[in-house]
Amino acid sequence: MQLGFSQRLAAGTQAETLQRGLHAGRSRVAASRPRAAASVEAPGTNIREDAHNRADPPGTDAFNARYVPFKAVQEGNGKASSEQYSLDEVLYRANDGGLLDVQHDMDALARFDADYWKKLFDGRVGTTAWPYGSGVWSKKEWVLPELSSDDIVSMFEGNSNLFWAERFGRELGMSDLWVKQCGNSHTGSFKDLGMTVLVSQVNRLRKIKPEAVQAVGCASTGDTSAALSAYCAAAGIPSIVFLPADKISLAQLVQPIANGALVLSIDTDFDGCMKLIQEVTAACPIYLANSMNSLRLEGQKTAAIEILQQFNWQVPDWVIIPGGNLGNIYAFYKGFKMCKDLGLVDRLPRLVCAQAQNANPLYQAYKAGYDNFKPVKAKTTFASAIQIGDPVSIDRAVLALRETD
Repeated sequence: MQLGFSQRLAAGTQAETLQRGLHAGRSRVAASRPRAAASVEAPGTNIREDAHNRADPPGTDAFNARYVPFKAVQEGNGKASSEQYSLDEVLYRANDGGLLDVQHDMDALARFDADYWKKLFDGRVGTTAWPYGSGVWSKKEWVLPELSSDDIVSMFEGNSNLFWAERFGRELGMSDLWVKQCGNSHTGSFKDLGMTVLVSQVNRLRKIKPEAVQAVGCASTGDTSAALSAYCAAAGIPSIVFLPADKISLAQLVQPIANGALVLSIDTDFDGCMKLIQEVTAACPIYLANSMNSLRLEGQKTAAIEILQQFNWQVPDWVIIPGGNLGNIYAFYKGFKMCKDLGLVDRLPRLVCAQAQNANPLYQAYKAGYDNFKPVKAKTTFASAIQIGDPVSIDRAVLALRETD
């Protein structure tokens, strides 16, 4: 199962067709924007202005999120951790050198019952209201609750199809197999879900701390660089991409170049590029966009919440997720767990991480009881994006798998 929402009609009632034409065999339609929905207090000239003028729901000003050490989350005391940081700080690791995690104020969120959250999220699906028409930002209160809508950089990502794979299921002896098509997105991968969150926070940081962030950089096997460069281009933020030479597809290379990123081809593998980008971002005012940055996982977790919505808030028995750098399986765990902790569902699904045989450090760790993780030298994989032998999020993935076993 790969890693949307059932689509509803947009909030507007009419749209005037301005242009129809054929170009390279494809139809193009441009439409004017309907007048603002009734919930907008002072209609603006576009959806951003509408959002700027819209009043927040009562009580939502209490929502907040902080960085805490991931180790504290592992030990079950993330909420009570004495080490906490504002999301406006530029940092990627805790004092002990471990990863960070975004911890939400669950008590504040729990002041609203499950029915409230279901109605709120379901009512935003597929609308044109900024930023809630996005599958990620329709859950803004659970993602970056304190971020202003003025700072959000979105391409209405998410809301991807949940496809009933009936024929394939029959071949496997399964009657109810579904595929979450997260690749149906602006740049062609689920990475858009996380990048909209990271680049939106960077957009805010550049306004309040312009000297701290002058560009955003990543190491990539293709998909991350495509997503980063697209969202940075939309926000007018410089982006820098480190790619392993001769190890990504032409389609993946074209996107960062077309989006104006500085693309550096390095004679190493992904793990080598990852080490290099960490050194560069530590020495320069360049913001690290790889998944060791926990902000991206806040966007990626919304795909799990979408799956529950699409199943009418029923929990699937199993969810199978491909694994490379291993941040996504933890993101799915976070999404499912938030829904359970806030009463939207009563259980967690069983999570499974699928790795390629030529790049399977998590599987090797599993065979050893998870206690003795050793990086491997990744060999060539058919899916180049998961050719990773030393995944940054190994501890996150192990937690997710253990908690849903």
